[in-house]
Amino acid sequence: MTDRAPFHKGEIAVQDREGVRGQARRVGGIIEAALAPSARAFLSRQPFVIAGGADAVGRPWASLLTGAPGFLAAPGARTVRVGATPVPGDPLDDGLRPGAALGLLAIDLEARRRVRVNGTVVALEGAGFTLRTAEVFANCPQYIQRRAWRRDAATGDAQRGVTRGAALTPEQAVLVAGSDTFFIATAHAERGADVSHRGGDAGFVRVADAHTLSWPDYRGNNMFQTLGNLAVDPRAGLLFLDFARGDTLQLTGRATVDWDPTRAAAFPGAARVIDFALEAVVAIADASPLRWRFGNYSPSNPSCERAQATA
Repeated sequence: MTDRAPFHKGEIAVQDREGVRGQARRVGGIIEAALAPSARAFLSRQPFVIAGGADAVGRPWASLLTGAPGFLAAPGARTVRVGATPVPGDPLDDGLRPGAALGLLAIDLEARRRVRVNGTVVALEGAGFTLRTAEVFANCPQYIQRRAWRRDAATGDAQRGVTRGAALTPEQAVLVAGSDTFFIATAHAERGADVSHRGGDAGFVRVADAHTLSWPDYRGNNMFQTLGNLAVDPRAGLLFLDFARGDTLQLTGRATVDWDPTRAAAFPGAARVIDFALEAVVAIADASPLRWRFGNYSPSNPSCERAQATA
């Protein structure tokens, strides 16, 4: 276990509201301060990681970091070295500094495995940085769409274009509305930053207008790290990937939870609904040298569950 209680007041409040405090206490035993050998080995095999943190003015962002397998290394049980930094134009770049809280999500889409590593940046080292871990835990494979990756050697800095705005363009709205995966960064003033995965069938995120998104919150491990953070600080950063082109779309704004079961019923499989009010957008073309080929949807996605039940 970590050297602190596994949950803060925001997480406990959500657990109590959902009546799962007992289950959360049992599951919370998976949260450790150090990396197990299996987690260290898992990190070393990944070609990318999602980072969640704040920019220089405190706005949360989720960012994509990539490298050849081995760019993530854990030389010690509480030390992670990341041999990459955000690409030029990424809004998290100016917030990456010693003392900054940072969450990392290493996720293998093909194997449907993921590990979260939250901690503090302790050093910047050329084209990388070192993180001191505070929380390490694996998540279940639910809602992860299977994808296989390859590297596009033609991608380079000269091809990147950065677009900033305060609202979604029509093209960006199409990407969001057609997505089956995104990542969300949140934070707690004392506990630090966290970044998590969200998935569903294509179209599970709904775009109300150029400033407003909504998505279903499905049932998970009952720990409620993301919703617990939002209960005390509604600021959040979202990352959408164009898996075929390597483009990234980063949003920052405020997320609120709608607990109305009538509203949730309009989203198949939803336990509740999250509304997101967008404040800033950063789109980077060719941000990633990785390309992914879609395999299949997660069998835990609500529509897949319905299909299996009626087969």
